[in-house]
Amino acid sequence: MKKILFAILLTCISLMLFAQGSVSFTPSSNISAYTFDGARSGVEKLKMNTYILGQVAKPGLYVVPDDTDFLTLLALAGGPSEDAKLTKIRIVRPVAESEKVLWVNFKEYLETGDTELIPALQPGDTVVVSGTIFYAFSRVADFLSKVAITLSVYNLVSGL
Repeated sequence: MKKILFAILLTCISLMLFAQGSVSFTPSSNISAYTFDGARSGVEKLKMNTYILGQVAKPGLYVVPDDTDFLTLLALAGGPSEDAKLTKIRIVRPVAESEKVLWVNFKEYLETGDTELIPALQPGDTVVVSGTIFYAFSRVADFLSKVAITLSVYNLVSGL
């Protein structure tokens, strides 16, 4: 009976701990960079795929007009979360057989209003908004609390 309870407990805890793992996404290179959105007022409109990941309200794939800038994409994604590190936001840009990384200091933009700090996006760009050190600390504390709960339940079950 103890072994069955322990096996069930171990399975539940492992699902809790490992079900929250991060998902890696690599855009496919065989998809066209642009999609045609039609002509409006005699001007042809193209759309491009961009991605935003990390500490934003709605991370994911966004199909946006080809003249979209970083600020617009951030706004479409619901803005940065309170755990976002605004001083070092990465834009990973695929460039012929490699990647180029641009850094955006969004906090400086908010303080100065300098539009030169806001880059235009290109097809396939991935914006990564990392978390602060406090976010990382809270994740570690959450993990340790789950381990402590697991050990206390094991101690309780083994004492039966």
